[in-house]
This record gives sequence, structure tokens and C-alpha cells, in this order.
Amino acid sequence: MQRYFLQENAELNQRFFIHNTDDIHHIKNVMRKSIDQEIILTFEDQKSLISKIIAFHDDSIELETIEDITRQTELPVDITIASGLIKGDKYEWLLQKATEMGAHHFIAVQSERSIVKLDAKKISKKLDRWQKIVKEASEQSMRLTIPSIKYKSNFKSIYDNMNEYDYVIIAYEEEAKSGGTSKFHQIGSNLKHGQKVLMIFGPEGGLTENEVNLYDDAIKVSLGPRILRAETAPLYALAALSYQLELMR
Repeated sequence: MQRYFLQENAELNQRFFIHNTDDIHHIKNVMRKSIDQEIILTFEDQKSLISKIIAFHDDSIELETIEDITRQTELPVDITIASGLIKGDKYEWLLQKATEMGAHHFIAVQSERSIVKLDAKKISKKLDRWQKIVKEASEQSMRLTIPSIKYKSNFKSIYDNMNEYDYVIIAYEEEAKSGGTSKFHQIGSNLKHGQKVLMIFGPEGGLTENEVNLYDDAIKVSLGPRILRAETAPLYALAALSYQLELMR
């Protein structure tokens, strides 16, 4: 059953309205739903309710919530992926897949080795497009929340917010030579429910030494003996943490 998000708190046996024009179009013209048919509404308080279509209005769809089917689908820790900007289609693919795998926040960073250079005038338009991608991926993967996306002009601007996180991890290929793989496993084993993790990844070509040195207090880890593509590394890390946090416990 198709899922849609509402920025309100859930309440059973109550009426709600969908105003998002993309959602209205999808329900009416793609799914071809009619009166009395059902969809799933996922609310701001992370509850999912089966909802029956009551009426189609000019600028909204009216629904009534009829059954609570909430099932926990979120990772038990809050993961932010900060990655150097990579070529457009690859970054969009990363956003989609990392959303499906449970990431909570994304930070797109204009790093020193980023091939992509975002014009200041295009940032807002890009963020809108990226947000739409993660929204659709959240609906498809039955997430209970939609990840947020921010843009930063350099990695130094993230450093100022490091104290918000319980763990700050940098994926750094040089760590493969000094046991960084076991460090990553240890972090996953020690993570507790509700903790916040920032994972930092480079673009094509990786992070520069200057960027890595910004984060003296961060934990530098290897993701194994093989060199991963910029769009693959975050997914590898997410999969490893998901295995430890969800399948091993």
C-alpha cells in the first residue's frame, strides 16, 4: 500500500488533508485512487495509519484514519552522512539508496577535490530536487521520517558542530594500514540506542590531508582493504552498522 507523509501528529479516527501537489497528482493520476480506497499516512510523530479517502477537493484530498499499523523501521541510532559533492546522478543515487538503508541526515559538502562546483544560484534548486528524492525513497522503503539535506561550502563549516555528535567517523583509506577496520567494528559494537553519529566521506579522489587534519578528535577508520567509489563507501558503512545494530542484536 502506497505511503505518504504529513507534517502533523497522528490521531486515529480523525480526518486529515493532503495539500502537497505532487502527492495529490500521484494519488489521483498515477495510483488512480478513488473514494473509499485506502493509503498509508505517516505522521510527524512517526506513526503510520491506514487512511480511507473521503473526498477529492480542488486543492486537497480528505482522508480518515482507520487503523494504526506503526512498525519500527528506523535505525536505532541517528546517522548523518557528510560527503564531498560527486557528479549529480551519482549523488542522487547515493541519496536514494542511503535513505532506503536508514540514514537520517545528509550534508553535501563542496570539498577541495570535488569535480562538481555548485553555483550559489543553483543550491536552492538542487536542495529541492534532492529533498524530493529522499521523500520518495522514504515512502518506498516504509520509513517513518524523511531525512534532511543541507549544503556546506567546505568541511571546516561542519567542524564547528562536532559536539552535537556522540561519534564522528572519517572514512580514510590510509587507516587500512593501521587497523582502522577493527576500529569501525568496535564503534558499531559500542553504539547505544539514540546516539548520534556523523560519518564523513570524500568525493572522487578522496579527502585531502588538510581536510582530514581538520578533525583531530574524530575517529579515522578504514572500510576494508578495497578502495570504494565515493558513492559506494557511505552505503558500505551503513550496511555494516545496520548489520551490527539491527541483525546482530
